[in-house]
Amino acid sequence: MYRELINWDIYEIRTKSTSINGVMLRGRIRKFCLESNRNVLAENTEDIENSVRFAIPTGEGPEDLKGYLHKIIPDVSIELVKANIPNPILSKLKVNIGDRYEL
Repeated sequence: MYRELINWDIYEIRTKSTSINGVMLRGRIRKFCLESNRNVLAENTEDIENSVRFAIPTGEGPEDLKGYLHKIIPDVSIELVKANIPNPILSKLKVNIGDRYEL
C-alpha cells in the first residue's frame, strides 16, 4: 500500500561570489539534515549557474538549515521558490509543472 504523498517547499541557494557547485555543498546539507533528523532533498541547478536547491517537507521551517548555510557561506542568499510541491524535481523547476506532460 502506498503512503500519502509528501509535499515539499523548494528553496534556492545563491551567492554573490562564492562558488557553491563542486564544493560538496549538497552532501553537507544532507549530512546536516541527517544529524538533525530531518528529511531533505538537494540538487544542483541545471537552469541557472552556481546555484543549489533544497527541499524540505511543507510546514517544516527552514531556519536551522538557513542558519547553517549562513555559517558556512558568508554571502549566501536563500529564497523560497516553490511551495507545497509533491515529488519535486529540483534541478529544473519547469519540470514540476504537471500540465506539461501526458500519460
